[in-house]
Amino acid sequence: MEFKATFKPSSQLAVWVNLDLHVKILQSEKRFLSELENSQKEIIYVLTELMEDTSDETGKHIKRVADISKLLATLHHSLSDMEIDDIFFAAPLHDIGKITIPYEILHKHGKLTDEEFHAMQAHTTNAHNLLKKSSRRLMKAGDIIAYQHHEKWDGSGYPQGLKAEEIHIYARIVAIADVLDALTHVRVYKQSWDFDTAAKYIIERKGSQFDPYLIELFSHNLESFKKIIEEKS
Repeated sequence: MEFKATFKPSSQLAVWVNLDLHVKILQSEKRFLSELENSQKEIIYVLTELMEDTSDETGKHIKRVADISKLLATLHHSLSDMEIDDIFFAAPLHDIGKITIPYEILHKHGKLTDEEFHAMQAHTTNAHNLLKKSSRRLMKAGDIIAYQHHEKWDGSGYPQGLKAEEIHIYARIVAIADVLDALTHVRVYKQSWDFDTAAKYIIERKGSQFDPYLIELFSHNLESFKKIIEEKS
């Protein structure tokens, strides 16, 4: 008896249709996530523009902090590409809470009083109260950075007094970037420092103010950090 293979066009067609549908769903999800991420970046841009208009933070400072943070994150042994991107795009929000600080305190020439300094410290918690409402990835990263970037490795920072690895790695990275850029540029309350003096100041605070491992990375790559400071000033 002779047997012939049977072919069921309808079954094969169903497989093709399902595969095509699956591909279209994946492409649609990818486009949606891309648009969502771009929307978050646009919101961050608008917020940082607002901060520039109300504080002594300039666009160049915000960009340099992002670039320094990205370099330090890239040197870290265990951060993924996505985490590095999150730090880069969220770092500009580090001082967004300053939009809530009275102008006369924010722009005061000279040392703040204890009362004024306490008011200035509130920019961290004020930023947290603003950003914590979002469930989006970049905004959550911005919340972490804005809330924790004044914490110190030894627990003497603010607002929560977090210690060592209780401080999120995003905030530990941006803390170094923020201090480096602030020291090497003019502020209403200080003159700029040269890079070597600022670097020495930061390295001396290894294990007290800053994460020891990050300071090791920083100290072994000083020329790369100096290049960012000098080229983007």
